[in-house]
Amino acid sequence: MTEFLSRTASADLVTLRLELHRRPELSSEERETAARIAAELERCHPDELLQQLGTHGVAAVFDSGIEGPTVLFRCELDALPITEISTFGWRSEIEGKGHLCGHDGHMAILCGLAQELAANRPARGRVVLLFQPAEETGAGAADVIADPRFEHIRPDFAFALHNLPGLPLGAVGVRSGPFTFASEGLAIRLSGRTSHAAQPEAGLSPAVVMGQLMAGLPALPETLGHTPGHSLVTLSHARLGEAAFGISPGEAEVWVTIRAIDDSLQADLMREAEKLARQLAEADGLAVEFGYHENFAAGHNDEEAVSRIEAAAEALGAKRVEVGDPFRWSEDFGRFGSVAKTGLFVLGSGEEHPRLHNPDFDFPDELIGPGIAMFEWITRDICGGQAQD
Repeated sequence: MTEFLSRTASADLVTLRLELHRRPELSSEERETAARIAAELERCHPDELLQQLGTHGVAAVFDSGIEGPTVLFRCELDALPITEISTFGWRSEIEGKGHLCGHDGHMAILCGLAQELAANRPARGRVVLLFQPAEETGAGAADVIADPRFEHIRPDFAFALHNLPGLPLGAVGVRSGPFTFASEGLAIRLSGRTSHAAQPEAGLSPAVVMGQLMAGLPALPETLGHTPGHSLVTLSHARLGEAAFGISPGEAEVWVTIRAIDDSLQADLMREAEKLARQLAEADGLAVEFGYHENFAAGHNDEEAVSRIEAAAEALGAKRVEVGDPFRWSEDFGRFGSVAKTGLFVLGSGEEHPRLHNPDFDFPDELIGPGIAMFEWITRDICGGQAQD
């Protein structure tokens, strides 16, 4: 483990990470970030450099020229709409936006892998380094896959990592099968009729149905008899009418985030949530409409891909941590499971490190070197070639 963590990143990669941290861009807005990454990759002389993939995606291709598998490594370009409260010199310079999930560090790792591949191409097949937009909203992977140019770089294997606070620094966690939950935001709008607050009987208030939904939706997994821990409905927002004492409300909104261990269970739970809302609204004479937001596919790790990750961790002397149950958070990388054998693993950020999306989170630069080493070992395992010292 000590040897694994001793793999320090070059000063230029740390400098790049800090530069990216200072200039965060939100999902689907990553123009400057994509341009900066493209400039960095051009210095590594890839055989192909695709830009504006999906929306702002960037992909560098390192081709051996010899038939073999195509291996894709993916990181994320986007930041979060959260105000950073840290005081260090590289804190975000853009108010209300911050790299508080570590995507800046993930980009530095992939740029480090590009440097290694520039020095020593794979012996067979191709390696594709994908810098994906809009991970945080669940839109980016689908946009990239839908781009006609993606078929040209369609991989046999796809790998990604995510730093994870709460685990020992540099510890590797992975499991076969379900790894991250599917999720989607469901916005339910109820419409009735306003009236004077002195004559509520003259209107049609959605207040009762709103309350029933706020209680009934989170209880759906238990009501439907789902296996405990396999699905979750979280109330995320609610609004009833306007903030006025003289009006009996005529409309309401209830927002929930729906999560499940696989895409099939997710689809069932979404249908049941809509069914419940329709039944309650119709019984009370209300109109109901639905909005759908931030759709993430479940992440499923392929057994062969996981074996490559495990072999890399063992060969490099990384500490392994047990991943018993799938993570309930979602990762847009799950979408790549529809086109390749996928393997996502977590890399510990430290047991006492601020959690992901906390306003004081900062990616530990000590993980850049180990992250590069993991990806390079997997590259050489599948595509051959000599790793650099």
